[in-house]
Order: sequence, then C-alpha cells, then structure tokens
Amino acid sequence: MSDFFAFPTEENTFQLTVPGIITVAVLILLLIAAAALPRPKKENKTTVRIAARQIVFSGVAMALAMVTSEIKFARLPFGGSVTLFSMLFVVLIGYWYGAKAGLLTGFAYGLLQFVINPVFYSPLQLIIDYPLAFGSLGLSGFFSNKKQGLLTGYIVGVLARYAFTSLSGGIFFYSYAPTQTPLGILAYTLGYNASYLAPEAVITVILLAIPAVKNALVRVKALATEA
Repeated sequence: MSDFFAFPTEENTFQLTVPGIITVAVLILLLIAAAALPRPKKENKTTVRIAARQIVFSGVAMALAMVTSEIKFARLPFGGSVTLFSMLFVVLIGYWYGAKAGLLTGFAYGLLQFVINPVFYSPLQLIIDYPLAFGSLGLSGFFSNKKQGLLTGYIVGVLARYAFTSLSGGIFFYSYAPTQTPLGILAYTLGYNASYLAPEAVITVILLAIPAVKNALVRVKALATEA
C-alpha cells in the first residue's frame, strides 16, 4: 500500500495520511452530490430546488447521525456501541429519497465514520466495515413508498449492516473468538455484533411504533420531499 495514502503502524494496522484523509473527504462530498443529482434528463429550476433540498436534509441527517453516534449507552471492547438512534438518521435518508440516495449517502456516512478514526487492517476490511456496513442502512430506500416503509426499511438496513459486520468479524477478527473452530468463530462474530446492534434496533423499533413519532416522521418526510 502506498505510504502516500496510508502508513503501517506498530500494531499491524494502517493509518491514513493527510493526503489520504483529503482523498476520502473529497469522495464523501462526491457521493453526497451524486446522491442528489436530479433524475430527469432535462434540468430545470424545480429539479435544482429539489436537489438542493435533498442535500440540506441529507446533510442534517448525517450530522445528527454523527452526533448521536457519539452518545453511547454501551461501548464494546473490540469496537461497536449502542448509540442514541444513530442508525435511524441514516435510514431516514433512504426513506425520504429512495434507494439510490440512501445507498450513496450511506456509503458517504460510512467513510465519514472512518475518517473520525482512520485506522484499518486491510483495504477489504475498511470497505466491509465502513462503506458497505453503513451504506447498507440505505436499503431502506427500497421501501420508501411502501406501507410501514420506514419500519421495514429500518429492520432490513440493520440486518444488512449486521451481516456485513459479522462477515468482517469472521474474516478479520476471528482470533478473538474463544474457540478457534468454524462454528465457534461464527457463533462469536454473530453474538458479538448482535450484542450492540440488537439493543439499539429494538429500542428504535419501539420508538417508531409510537403513533405520535410515526406521524411526526411522516410530516418530516413531506417537508424533505416537497418541491
């Protein structure tokens, strides 16, 4: 790996250099901009206004996700924590604007999480744990126009993130498993990642089931998507 973008550390990991951080930051901005590109081939004032509104609402949602991700009710020793509904704010972007916007801004959010602590074990581990795991929360976009779309999209997004984080755990962090057998490693990575994703998901699902919260989020979607 080129030392221009990342350099090895004494702990057998890699850390981004300043040019590497700048490169990732530019990629984040490009992903957010691409997510808001208007679909019609002919651009007009209405599509530009919609795109601008999408960038604003997506930016606010990502900012709230970052802030709430730092409010941790429980922090696990090898990564992962129960946060204050941080996954919900990423899911909302897909719920508002569809799968394309949800996935692209989810990828951007994952890279933003990475930039906060730019240390990784390998490029593949970086990709799985950050853009893919967090980006999968944007799968909520496939249910944006469905009945109970937010609730369904949230559950699907969290399950997808769980799958990616468990995959990463089984490939890169299997040495932490108490039993070094395939079944033991699988049980360890599934259990470890469920221990912090499941509590937050359950609490969020309960919150989304409250009629007042549900109605409020419907009104927020109307504000986010009106032309």
